[in-house]
Amino acid sequence: MRFIKFNDEQIDSFLFMELSDLAKALTKQNDVEVDYSVQSYLDPIEKKIYVSHFWDHRDKNETVNGLKSDVFLRCIGNFHHTNYHEIGLFIEKTKHSKFPSFARQLAMLLEDIRIEELCKKERAGTKKVFSVRRDLYRKYFQSQLIIHQERSISTDALFNYLYLQLTAQSPINNHAALIENIQRILPFLESKLFQVYECRSTKQVLNLVTEMMEVIEEVLEKDMLNTYFFLADLPYDLLENPILFDDLKRKTKLKNKDSLKEAKKGDEDVHENKLPTWHSETSKPTKSFLQFELEQGTNTTINGDGIIREGDDTYQALGMIQGTSKKAKKNDYSKLEALENRKDKRDASNEFAYGLENKYAYPVFKDSTTPTPEEMDKYKTNRNEVQLFQKKLKMMIQKTLEHKKTLPRNDLHLGRLNKKLLRLVTDENPKLFYKKQEKAPQIDAVFTLLVDCSASMYDKMEQTKYGIILFHETLKSVQVPHQIVGFWEDTNEASKTRQPNHFHTVISFESSLKQQSGPEIMQLSPEEDNRDGYAIRHMTKQLIRRNEKQKFLLVFSDGEPAAMGYERNGIIDTHEAVLEARKLGIEVLNVFLANGDIDEATKKTIQNIYGKYSIFVNKIDELSEQLFPLLKRLLLKTI
Repeated sequence: MRFIKFNDEQIDSFLFMELSDLAKALTKQNDVEVDYSVQSYLDPIEKKIYVSHFWDHRDKNETVNGLKSDVFLRCIGNFHHTNYHEIGLFIEKTKHSKFPSFARQLAMLLEDIRIEELCKKERAGTKKVFSVRRDLYRKYFQSQLIIHQERSISTDALFNYLYLQLTAQSPINNHAALIENIQRILPFLESKLFQVYECRSTKQVLNLVTEMMEVIEEVLEKDMLNTYFFLADLPYDLLENPILFDDLKRKTKLKNKDSLKEAKKGDEDVHENKLPTWHSETSKPTKSFLQFELEQGTNTTINGDGIIREGDDTYQALGMIQGTSKKAKKNDYSKLEALENRKDKRDASNEFAYGLENKYAYPVFKDSTTPTPEEMDKYKTNRNEVQLFQKKLKMMIQKTLEHKKTLPRNDLHLGRLNKKLLRLVTDENPKLFYKKQEKAPQIDAVFTLLVDCSASMYDKMEQTKYGIILFHETLKSVQVPHQIVGFWEDTNEASKTRQPNHFHTVISFESSLKQQSGPEIMQLSPEEDNRDGYAIRHMTKQLIRRNEKQKFLLVFSDGEPAAMGYERNGIIDTHEAVLEARKLGIEVLNVFLANGDIDEATKKTIQNIYGKYSIFVNKIDELSEQLFPLLKRLLLKTI
């Protein structure tokens, strides 16, 4: 949990998930990720789409369209139409250039212009998004051009001018604003600049940039100060080249064009153990059953693809495979191999069973210890505080069950048709139906209470225990099995590739209905970080094994998830975990704990994760009073 928060920037998790789904749909790759960066670009090696912070702090419509335009450019354009091998060669070449930043940014700009036209051609619905993108960029570059002209930053001013010229609806003439040396090369640059709309490949774009840079390097003195477009320096040579079927076929012709006068007819006898092949040194044709790819050889009348030769039982090749076989007496390893294959499949399917963001997380399960006398005394005191609510709930549930048990089963307006149909004639309002006698109604449900034990709960944990005790005592009194689990991630032990997550089960399903259970709840304490999505998936896995008809998962927390490498994507991962649980029939609810007013940004974030199934507790002292109607509603729903 964020205890010290230096950056209060809130992420719109719904929008972020929309961008992620959009990227996966456009690339048709389920492992593609979306992340924020200063500049937008595609990392084809890690399969990661970066959208730019340039669109932050704008009107909602502008932000959404700007971010979507980044996704369109990277997923439709770069992913399918950019040759990154050529990009890699260009980057290596610019390392020896006088102005590498200008060259790379110009290359990225022109490539974006090229693929933008491809995006609009392939998907006409993107035109509106790109129109918003271009308008915002033009306003930005116009302001940047004025600033750089005033400060005599000629290199950046030239780049701003080229962008405005390239994207203008009509020709612009602002040559006077640039220094004299640059004005002399502008006609050449502009003639080359507009050729980008005729480029059909990345290589053509890069050749165009190279020609422009040869002239630009003669007049500029310094490289660019700012970064507007980012061309990432990545190991593009690691990208695999797709091998097509045609690439596997020999395309080179034979070096010699001689042919045998006496071609093989297919019925010659063969009396040799060796299998000959045709080549220039062959003195006479013999029968051959195999074809070989040779750089040197002799053309024959045999066409392996067109002539079908009828088989005969005298053929040596067929004679070699005739005979009988039986089971060998030696060890049979076939079963072992099958087991290995099954293991590989199982491991592959479970590789990201707890979410891609949690691939380095692993569980550490901890059971409760025998309560100490102090814990037992404190539990009794807390139980007395919530006993009034607990007794009211118990009586209400018992009355509801008794009422359902004594409901009339005969002479009803709905149900099964009775055999006594005479009342259809004799009675004015006949009741001809009945209901089959059923077992006495009972609560067929199971609960899991998942308690955030992060460090930020230090001032809320004691009051949180009151609410948990209310749940435990009430569920125990009406014989509803449940478990109470505290979770946290060990910050001291966590690293980028190793993240231990602790699950402290203070009340288990097996012990939840025992009369003496309860004091173990007092063992819950604030610890360190929290990885909510990972914890929810573990509890989901345990709940789906239960046989009860209705399953509930209540998450007690006091803020956003935060753990090693989990701050940004934790909201998305937790939301996905909640959706996965609900698809499996588990009702997931969040109880948000606070010690004061909850700001709208925090409320929106929690609602983005859990939807409308969130309860906000402004005053932790009133937790029991606010949980009472929730527990009442959930229990009545199960009857």
